[in-house]
Amino acid sequence: QVQLVESGGGLVQAGGSLRLSCAASTRTFSSYAMGWFRQAPGKEREFVAAISRTGGNAAYADSVKGRFTISRDNAKNTLYLQMNSLKVEDTAVYYCAASRRILGPALTRDGYDYWGQGTQVTVSS
Repeated sequence: QVQLVESGGGLVQAGGSLRLSCAASTRTFSSYAMGWFRQAPGKEREFVAAISRTGGNAAYADSVKGRFTISRDNAKNTLYLQMNSLKVEDTAVYYCAASRRILGPALTRDGYDYWGQGTQVTVSS
């Protein structure tokens, strides 16, 4: 069982930046592909970004490409999401997720085995 705890959310103005973190309670963090998803009110949870076990490969949703960067520090058991040039439409609860089954970036929700509880990101105009 892996527990994931997100942090770093908050209120920011459009054009601003935030850095989300996801701390994993496992000594085998490097055995998990990781991802970020988000869910806005009234909408389904959607893929944002994913990264392979080693961090060598990453994938992004078109809506965040060029603005968000996913990274991981396997020595610290931590996943990150650097969010720049934030837009009002980025407002959502952001979740991190871990996959023990997939080697590379996993783009769909069913590829993940563990989920965090989420952190709220609100972007004001």
